[in-house]
Amino acid sequence: MQRAALLDAARSLLSEGGTEALTFPALAERTGLARSSVYEYFRSRAAVVEELCAVDFPVWAAEVEAAMAAAEEPEAKVEAYVRRQLALVGDRRHRAVVAISASELDAGARERIRAAHGGLVAMIVEALGEMGHAEPRLAAMLVQGVVDAAVRRIELGAEEPSAVTEAAVGMVLRGVRV
Repeated sequence: MQRAALLDAARSLLSEGGTEALTFPALAERTGLARSSVYEYFRSRAAVVEELCAVDFPVWAAEVEAAMAAAEEPEAKVEAYVRRQLALVGDRRHRAVVAISASELDAGARERIRAAHGGLVAMIVEALGEMGHAEPRLAAMLVQGVVDAAVRRIELGAEEPSAVTEAAVGMVLRGVRV
């Protein structure tokens, strides 16, 4: 229960104040634990973020997968893939993990996160293949590039999230039609 409370506090701190807000004294204060107790659970801020990714990423992936499963046609699956990921940007779990720089993670943690992202991208490879793409894996990586760029635009807050989402969906669907 303490570990879950620490992760929840970390999500809040990161989504409210970014990397600078995630400190062990702040985690201790939010959870009512002694600072030394926080170190019993995590050795560093990077370890906190790594665990957040390990816990939260499968939840996001399951949500994207469910949205895709609800769609029948390959093109609709690709659209669901884009829309669901962009809808998750407002979720504090997503904001928390994005708030910290991947450079603070060790190579093993970065590789696990890359592998998790690869699993997400793999979800649309089949749909793109069904649409007739000669290189569906490459197309999937390019689709994810559009999603990543849209995520950054939404996070910047320069445009309405719905406008960014519609632009990204339009670009992807026009780009994947063969």
